[in-house]
Amino acid sequence: MSRTTTAPVVVIGAGPYGLSTAAHLRARGLSVKVFGSPMASWSESMPAGMLLKSPPSASSLSAPQPGFTLDAYCRAAGESVLGEHDQVPVELFIRYGLWFMGQLVPDVEDVRVRTLDRQPDGSFRLKLSSGEELTASAVVMASGLTGFAHVPRALADAVPDGPSALGPVSHTSHLTDLTGFAGRRVLVVGAGQSAQESAALLHEAGAQVRILVRGSGGLKFGAAPTTGPHWQPDTPVGRSWALYGFVNHAAAFRHLPAAARLRLVKKVLGPCGAWWLRSRVEHRFPVLAGQRITGTTLGDGGVMISTVTGNGVVHRIEADHVMAGTGYRVHLEALGLLSPELRADLMRTGGFPRLYAQLGSSVPGLYFTGLLAAGSFGPVLRFVCGTRFASPRLASAVAAHCASKD
Repeated sequence: MSRTTTAPVVVIGAGPYGLSTAAHLRARGLSVKVFGSPMASWSESMPAGMLLKSPPSASSLSAPQPGFTLDAYCRAAGESVLGEHDQVPVELFIRYGLWFMGQLVPDVEDVRVRTLDRQPDGSFRLKLSSGEELTASAVVMASGLTGFAHVPRALADAVPDGPSALGPVSHTSHLTDLTGFAGRRVLVVGAGQSAQESAALLHEAGAQVRILVRGSGGLKFGAAPTTGPHWQPDTPVGRSWALYGFVNHAAAFRHLPAAARLRLVKKVLGPCGAWWLRSRVEHRFPVLAGQRITGTTLGDGGVMISTVTGNGVVHRIEADHVMAGTGYRVHLEALGLLSPELRADLMRTGGFPRLYAQLGSSVPGLYFTGLLAAGSFGPVLRFVCGTRFASPRLASAVAAHCASKD
């Protein structure tokens, strides 16, 4: 027989946004339960040797008090302190996230939430993989990238069991160890950071890499940092007036027309590689630009990709493995833990939940943060630095909601 307990607030997800939110909630005196595998998206869905696109200054989780930045962790742990323009290794970021958790949210439960539903009195009922059942007055969804990996239909439909780490077609989030591809022909599809960095890591691991880009302009890279005065302001994610607005006025983003918000979330800061990737990518392996995939055929131990150019020229590309670095697309149906009734009650902007000013959804007491909130608050919610905006704001709203229930 399952055991049922109660908690004022539940946070689903133990990545940067879940941990930051839980830390702010606890600073307000709320009892919080956090469910999820700590930093799992970073340790299980990012390749070893990856470097964060964000600089050190934009790679700190939001804490309710000083002393819990990436820099503070490096000093406390005796690790090398990173300079302004250094890159952040994913392994270092994972260690930092686990340290942050140990200091501020030490009792994360590595348990999966199987189902989430709303009860007649407005509270929420959760069923856990442990068999336990739980009721809560407020729930924060901070599930990160889980379930949103996007693989083009022309690739995905060719794989009966779906793209995976063990099959001939994968997504960049499926593989953490790329050393097994040494000597193999790998076609990487995509032009953004994940595609470019995966291609570089594969090449450095001894794979025979080609990268396929739909745009005819080839690969693009961010501008390298420069010294001296600048007419555009600097931000944690780049230097420009537009980025300054997205970072510092995320609350205003939700007042834009829905179509504009969706377009900006998709286009801003992508597809583009970090400035430091240029030397690891350019002239290192072939870039097949201006080609769109039209079909995929599986053969004995290989994959045949059919493409067409803008002027109708057809190409055939043979590879041992195809890796899609084609990003993520949010759609609420991928959140299988939400009951059908709960999903039906959620108003949407495209595939995103439509959120109010304090990150609350159309279901009272249900909040979304991180990538799930980008459709309402903009591209800064795709980055770790977005925790600075979202976490204190969300904690304030949840505290007010819980107080109204007392």
